Amino acid sequence: MPKPLKIVSWNINSVRLRAPNIAAFVEEQKPDVICLQETKCQDGEFPEKAFNEMGLKHLVLNGQKGGHHGVAIASRLPIERIDAPDLCREGHSRVIAAKVAGIEIHNIYLPAGGDVPDPDKNEKFAHKLDFLERLGPAYKKQSKTPRILVGDLNVAPHANDVWSHKQLLKIVSHTPGETERLEASRKQAKFEDIARLAVPDEQKLYTWWSYRAKDWAASNRGRRLDHIWVNQAGLPDTLVDSYKIHLGWRGGWKPSDHAPVSVQIKAG
Repeated sequence: MPKPLKIVSWNINSVRLRAPNIAAFVEEQKPDVICLQETKCQDGEFPEKAFNEMGLKHLVLNGQKGGHHGVAIASRLPIERIDAPDLCREGHSRVIAAKVAGIEIHNIYLPAGGDVPDPDKNEKFAHKLDFLERLGPAYKKQSKTPRILVGDLNVAPHANDVWSHKQLLKIVSHTPGETERLEASRKQAKFEDIARLAVPDEQKLYTWWSYRAKDWAASNRGRRLDHIWVNQAGLPDTLVDSYKIHLGWRGGWKPSDHAPVSVQIKAG
């Protein structure tokens, strides 16, 4: 019986800068598939040699000129690029999809939205809301194939997905306009939020801590911005208890401000 696939999602905040971090993580955790967001490079600049040396030789890339955005999927196993929905009205490189061992993997880097939570005053926030509204309809058509959606969705949807629900209600990433749209889209597409199947709603759960904190671990003012969703076809094969936030990788040498998250799923 084949072993389950270990799938990781990580906003790496520059794949070229943090390739050594990824290599060390891969050596320790042995993921089969790693989905990266905010790669910050064009496809031709992606450090393919480093990923070959990691054993993640199979790549699909969606980079962008100018060092912004960018998503990638790297796999130990053969990978087939598949169509990804058009979610970004600005044409940014924010979505990529592939099939590995019979599983669809959709990797998304949702816009952060700027600082002002008013779409009339902040075009970045308007863009974010538009992206959120497109998400549900794009995945509404159900698939008989196991489908995983992962990524930095830049929304912390539950009260205990932020360090202070009351203080962050007017802060971008936790406003009702964002959380309600994200949850509506998730439910419309019939995805399950694996983190909250694995960990009760009453428990605080974070994947991101600001660089601005003098001591991020001591203050622990985090938010759960990174997500793993699974469709109904994939849920029976998902080892929910395997869900993990790799907290230690938020620290160390030049870390990303996000910790990687992972889950295991039985391959078809």
